[in-house]
Amino acid sequence: MIEPIDRPGKPRFLLFALRGIFYELAWTVQLHELAHLIRREDLPRPPQRLPRPLKPEQDKLLQQEFLRRNDLGGNVFLLIRHTGMRIGECADVSFDCLHSTGPNQWAIHVPLGKLKTERMVPVDSFVCELVQRLRFFRSLDSLPADGCLLGRPRTKEALVRQLRDYLHQVCHAVGLPTRIVPHQFRHSYATEMLRAGVSLLAVMKLLGHTSPEMTMRYLDVVLTDLQWEFELARAKPRHLVPQPKVPFVSLRPGLNGVIDSLLAAQHVLEMFRRTLPNGTSRRSLDRLSNRLTKILSEARKLVTP
Repeated sequence: MIEPIDRPGKPRFLLFALRGIFYELAWTVQLHELAHLIRREDLPRPPQRLPRPLKPEQDKLLQQEFLRRNDLGGNVFLLIRHTGMRIGECADVSFDCLHSTGPNQWAIHVPLGKLKTERMVPVDSFVCELVQRLRFFRSLDSLPADGCLLGRPRTKEALVRQLRDYLHQVCHAVGLPTRIVPHQFRHSYATEMLRAGVSLLAVMKLLGHTSPEMTMRYLDVVLTDLQWEFELARAKPRHLVPQPKVPFVSLRPGLNGVIDSLLAAQHVLEMFRRTLPNGTSRRSLDRLSNRLTKILSEARKLVTP
């Protein structure tokens, strides 16, 4: 009896096994055509599973613990969380990574990373404080200065392993049963930027991606986000003309005062018209508003220059 294929990775595994059998038969019975029945391109690619963003309670708990500890590892992961850097990029950040971009405006230079791209990420005063703390820890380090913000005991890979071990220890200490990986902080940063109103193109640049498709895989757009966007679109539809403002100054004398009164009447009429449903009353007020516009135009012509 053939066992049913009920796991996503099982078809690929079975094709690999069948391909091995064909290779063995091609060798034993000298039928070389069997070795080419299943080609490499026939094998389905394994699904790429990216880590998801941290849950809000996980994010809050870990950041609180990092702030409480205020040690080297805690400040590193807070820097990753608030800049969206990869852990490998953070290991390569230079000592003078902060750059002033204007009055009270700063950006952090993220070096060449996974996609061979470098970028400038705008940061706030909190991230500037994190960099200053890391510089302080670097000054206490006995390792020779190499221009990097983080000292490397041996190699970059050894530093990354130390940081990963630190994160696992913190997760265990705060009682998080699930396995948290550093890349989830990057996902949380991307999702936070989206919810704050940053455009997809801008988030793509902040993360250092070369295509919007990759950025879309990072963003955790949940139903509550979609509901919020829907309500915002209904509250402020883009196709409507911006609401005119009522002049609050006192009316001017003479013909200018007449123009001010016409403007105020036009505003009140338009605001009331927009509250009405489509129908006879709204159309009548629309025609009246057009008449006021024509009267206002003729009145302005009478004003002596």
